[in-house]
Amino acid sequence: MSGQVIEVAKKSFVTLLHSGGRSPEIPESQDVYGWLVGSWELEIVSYRGVNVRARKMTGEAHFGWVLEGRAIQDVWIMPRVSDRAPETDRVNNMYGTTLRVWDPEIHAWRIRWTNPVRGHEERQTGRRIGDEIVQVGARADGTPTRWRFTEITPKSFHWIGDVLEADGKSWKLEAEFLARRVV
Repeated sequence: MSGQVIEVAKKSFVTLLHSGGRSPEIPESQDVYGWLVGSWELEIVSYRGVNVRARKMTGEAHFGWVLEGRAIQDVWIMPRVSDRAPETDRVNNMYGTTLRVWDPEIHAWRIRWTNPVRGHEERQTGRRIGDEIVQVGARADGTPTRWRFTEITPKSFHWIGDVLEADGKSWKLEAEFLARRVV
């Protein structure tokens, strides 16, 4: 092994994945996700199409720049790490990650979400539309999806996940989270 390869091998996976900020290859005007970097508390309003507000379910989300600043990766966790146990309910259980990669060819972000707890995966494309960040795509079975970051402030956001009904016109709420910045 060369000296350079040995030095890289000594670094941890996390160190190699993490980046200190956005790559200059991403125009500042297209940096629609950088504001998310940090940690957030989640209040779960709706999950899997069920209003769960009365259950006072909580979660957390953590975002960071990765891959030399060419992507934003997150981890969404519900219930919170401090509330998780081996017997955690698999229905209302999320420990997944999203990778949002800037694609200069389409001037948008290519998005991949996976929650291995439930075997759920999504592929979407994200861009800013007005005051919202809108991600659209389709599941493996062809069901169209739309996820939105709305009511965005430096300290909070409202996240809404919808699926298109069979009529091809109506969106059905599947999930809704209220987020508050922790760090």
